[in-house]
Amino acid sequence: MSSSTGTGRLRSAPGPRHTRILGVGAYRPVRVVTNDEIAPRIGSSDEWIVSRSGIRTRHWAGPDETLADMSAIAGGKALAEAGVAPDGIGCVLLATSTHFRQLPAGATEIADRIGIRGAAALDVSAACAGFTHALALASDMVRAGTVDHVLVIGAERMSDLLDHDDRSTAFLFGDGAGAVVVGPSDTPGIGPVVWGADGSRADVITQSADWRRLRHDPGHRFPALTMQGPTVFRWASGTMAEVAAETLERSGLTAGDLTALIPHQANLRITDALVRTLKLPDTVAVARDVVDTGNTSAASIPLAMERLLGDGRVTSGGLALLIGFGAGLSYAAQVVTLP
Repeated sequence: MSSSTGTGRLRSAPGPRHTRILGVGAYRPVRVVTNDEIAPRIGSSDEWIVSRSGIRTRHWAGPDETLADMSAIAGGKALAEAGVAPDGIGCVLLATSTHFRQLPAGATEIADRIGIRGAAALDVSAACAGFTHALALASDMVRAGTVDHVLVIGAERMSDLLDHDDRSTAFLFGDGAGAVVVGPSDTPGIGPVVWGADGSRADVITQSADWRRLRHDPGHRFPALTMQGPTVFRWASGTMAEVAAETLERSGLTAGDLTALIPHQANLRITDALVRTLKLPDTVAVARDVVDTGNTSAASIPLAMERLLGDGRVTSGGLALLIGFGAGLSYAAQVVTLP
């Protein structure tokens, strides 16, 4: 037992004033699924799917590609790009809706896979807005002095949560993982978050049944994602434009200051509606990763960010507006400096 004498006053941990994303990593499963593969089962066609969503292909994980596998690869790449060793990570945040074990948190296994020992590890459940929620939490952790670096992962196996006979959702979703490392910065690199939720519309995007139903009714179908598509489109196209405008205002920026817009990759029509409403100049690169990756829920924003950087459409140091939105209905947005 320590014999030191306390001061009688609670001590806080001083942290840096600013944070930023130091590195990004991504993993897309090898299997590419075309619209032509999905269309016959739902009585549809490639042309119909493209007209409703803009999606042409998506990646689905193979039987042996687990959520932890994909997350560990993406997380390892983010660490390497950031130049941060596993023992430099103080917390791992996993944003996901498809870790199907209630406990332990998926982040704990992923941290161990990567070689991160002794760090906090927990899951963030905010559906398609999970990554931007987790990013805000990570930034606040570092600024508070709680940890020096946070590994934030958005990962999904949405193909496990689909009713593959549902004409309204079967073609929308894909699998994958994206990750970023958040750490201290001498200048602002992650702006203030604008976030919120409307639980009165929780049934707009939901799971068809909870897990207890399977226990008490073994004959019940496996729970699947259900969505009221037209309602989601109207909400996302309208409310997210307002959220974007508020985020820019709180960050002290205008649309013309942006290098990139990286919204949740839900549907190309939603992205295009946002671009029109925000009156973005042609100089702003717009992430349209949904076309060949599908809607990967919490993974979509880091996957799209990694692709924009990898393709050379944007460069390190530019400003990107991130907007996550989805089930809840929930949303979170912030402007970041690209790594």
